[in-house]
Amino acid sequence: MDILNKIKVRAAENKKRIVLPEGTEERTLRAADEVLEEGFADIILIGNPNDIEKESRRLVLKNITRAKIVDPSDHPKKREYIDLLVELRKKKGMTHEEASKLVENPLYLSVLMIRNGDADGEVAGADNATGDVLRPAFQIVKTQPGISVVSGAFIMILKDKEFGEDGIIIFADGAVHPDPTTDELAEIAVSTGQTARNLLGFEPRIAMLSFSTKGSAKHEMVDKVVKATELAKQKDPSLKIDGELQVDAAVIPEIGHKKAPDSEIAGKANVFIFPSLESGNIAYKLVQRLAHAEAIGPVLQGMAAPINDLSRGCSVSDIVSLVAITANQAIGK
Repeated sequence: MDILNKIKVRAAENKKRIVLPEGTEERTLRAADEVLEEGFADIILIGNPNDIEKESRRLVLKNITRAKIVDPSDHPKKREYIDLLVELRKKKGMTHEEASKLVENPLYLSVLMIRNGDADGEVAGADNATGDVLRPAFQIVKTQPGISVVSGAFIMILKDKEFGEDGIIIFADGAVHPDPTTDELAEIAVSTGQTARNLLGFEPRIAMLSFSTKGSAKHEMVDKVVKATELAKQKDPSLKIDGELQVDAAVIPEIGHKKAPDSEIAGKANVFIFPSLESGNIAYKLVQRLAHAEAIGPVLQGMAAPINDLSRGCSVSDIVSLVAITANQAIGK
């Protein structure tokens, strides 16, 4: 059974409510129909009910009637969400008039539903820019305790099963934060460790990557990784984490033993933490293209509730997969 099927099976065993705010978008509707047919999540669609029904008939969808449909302009909890938004944003001067308009925006409504306990996670971005998806999430759901930075993890599935966790390595950050500080890099490591445990079900062995292994080079960029490694250990003492390590020392046992003989991570890492977004993004694309690896993600981590952003060029299967991942993140929470 491949990793995505395992994720779907786990989601089906403990169904979560995933809200799709782009409820009239064609790919989103097709994906919702597939999810409902496979039965691994309960779906909430935001949009005009008549428009959703009309589009579903045009697309000949058979399962959408099993989704909960919320009309952003007229639903029973509208006043409750207005009051919640005013309370959450009162220090920013939010008025009831402003909140009344914002709660009719599906991207705001979806995260208000999560904050209020009426949904467990959100998948959006097929029809909206990343900034528009994440802005209400930062304002309303916010980051989880002890974490100030949101990051993006890629699940890399390699053809060669000798690497990582039976061929699976998590790369982070490859999508969100360009130049993390020492403390932020430590937080990214902690968040990625949680992703390994909660989403993929394996114990993380985290390598903090650099161009140096255990002092083989001296530079302030190396110092950042060394300090971040120690901070990450302090933030979550249960994590197995080591650094600074070069990539070959992280994944090749012979090289790891030679360069870092006292490390319990060297030669067997299944999580890579890159020192910058630049290096992480380049690495995941290189491995994806040159090693013909499958790259799943980015999976957003660090939010207080699972909220994931799609590419506007996403496929139906991309949305289905991200719904399954988001449901598993909710189970882990």
